[in-house]
Amino acid sequence: MTLYGKPGCCLCDEAREVVREVQRAGGFELEEVDVSLDPGLQREYGERIPVLAVDGVDAFEYRVDAAELQKRLDRVAR
Repeated sequence: MTLYGKPGCCLCDEAREVVREVQRAGGFELEEVDVSLDPGLQREYGERIPVLAVDGVDAFEYRVDAAELQKRLDRVAR
């Protein structure tokens, strides 16, 4: 799972907290990518951060819903 964001982004902080909450319950790896360090990622994600990719697919942008994230993780695990 990959969380695309940047420092100083309050929505990114909120998304990270939701993901960490689900992570504590289910245990999975989370990679965080600072899009401000890469011009290509900055162009791709721009102002639509945070973006959470699940199994390589952008699944959430702006906000992450814990229940929906858990449902997606359950589908991926099958």
